[in-house]
Amino acid sequence: MNFLDNFFQISHRNSTVKQEVIGGITTFLTMAYIIFINPAILSESGMNKGALITVTILSAAIGTLIAALFANVPFALAPGMGLNAFFTYSLVIGRGIPWETALGIVFLSGVFFFFLSIGGIREKIANAIPLCLKISVTGGIGLFISFIGLKTLGVVIPNHATIIGLSKFNSQILIGIIGLFIAIILEIKKVKGGILFGIITSTVIGFFTGDTILPSSIMSMPPSIAPIAFKLDILGALKLSLLGPAFSFMFVDLFDSLGTLIACSKEIGLADKNGKVKDLGKMLYADVTATIIGATLGTSTVTTLSETASGIAAGAKTGLASVVTASLFILSLFFTPLVSVVPSFATAPALIIVGVYMFKNICDLDWKDYKTLFPSFITILMMPLTYSISIGLAFGFISYIVIHVGLGDFKKINPTLIFIGALSVLSLIV
Repeated sequence: MNFLDNFFQISHRNSTVKQEVIGGITTFLTMAYIIFINPAILSESGMNKGALITVTILSAAIGTLIAALFANVPFALAPGMGLNAFFTYSLVIGRGIPWETALGIVFLSGVFFFFLSIGGIREKIANAIPLCLKISVTGGIGLFISFIGLKTLGVVIPNHATIIGLSKFNSQILIGIIGLFIAIILEIKKVKGGILFGIITSTVIGFFTGDTILPSSIMSMPPSIAPIAFKLDILGALKLSLLGPAFSFMFVDLFDSLGTLIACSKEIGLADKNGKVKDLGKMLYADVTATIIGATLGTSTVTTLSETASGIAAGAKTGLASVVTASLFILSLFFTPLVSVVPSFATAPALIIVGVYMFKNICDLDWKDYKTLFPSFITILMMPLTYSISIGLAFGFISYIVIHVGLGDFKKINPTLIFIGALSVLSLIV
């Protein structure tokens, strides 16, 4: 116990081993849904689902352990929602890019992110982006993810007259809706693992209706990662036309990470009165290292998940909590037969709920300032309509710059923003 106390500074941060263990378990329960969701999304790109289950768990465990041992923080990392949707639906399906090349783009975005760490360039870029666009990016991704959830569940379908329409309900859709409302009610009541419980409930109901196949076993050795590990195509990703997607991955990861890290650091007392976070650099290095390792193993961007806050609320203050969370992920490797039978109608509702959580941030927009409201609206609207996060980002940056230049409000335009705008125009043209 003395070793744990000294290494993780448990007493120094006014915590206990029991508190850290409870916090680590709580974080795992609230983010365990990613074990089901990430393979469900990425497998649509043509990647092997069994291998994806193993890689998802491994990347979450490795990233979370890096945060625990290198930065000593109770933060959990895993493949990020929104970024996995961008990988599958915008790049592979939308642009016809092979998944191997898409992994190369993720790897390069991590490398770019790493070099931006030198001299605090990351923070300078973060400060150069208007607040309204930071908020609208998250909101747009939330709307995009929810739309994907509805499409995957089968609620919305293509319609030649109206582009999209409402599907005829069947047993799978009804089971998914039941799971959705169970998860929503539990989340509102702040029950830990509400989303996970909704997924499990829909799967179990499916056993009785014949919509879910029973697993041949409960435990087994995890599926091999060979079909996707080390298959990334870095050279194929080094194209001018793919610069925009690489920037989009980096941009979204940057603000997802910074927002979560700063908010959670304040909760555990690592931020001073001016909001400066102690060891923020270490936390960001952990994030970017996890992304590079994840891409090498075969998954989309690994980032610090906001579900970390649930563990902190339960008492976690040190890296010991993250060791517990990572250990539970490793343990789940041996229950992959149960994971592999979870149907899409059980996981789709989780996308809708995650989308709601991300979309709620738009309440922070200035609804009276049309100079910022219009670019924000365009960003949010274009993501689901074009089925692309990067296109939504590009339209948001371009419209913000054009409006402020047209109004002569040059003080809101900086060189970094102009450079990003130029990249946006280039990505749309190419």
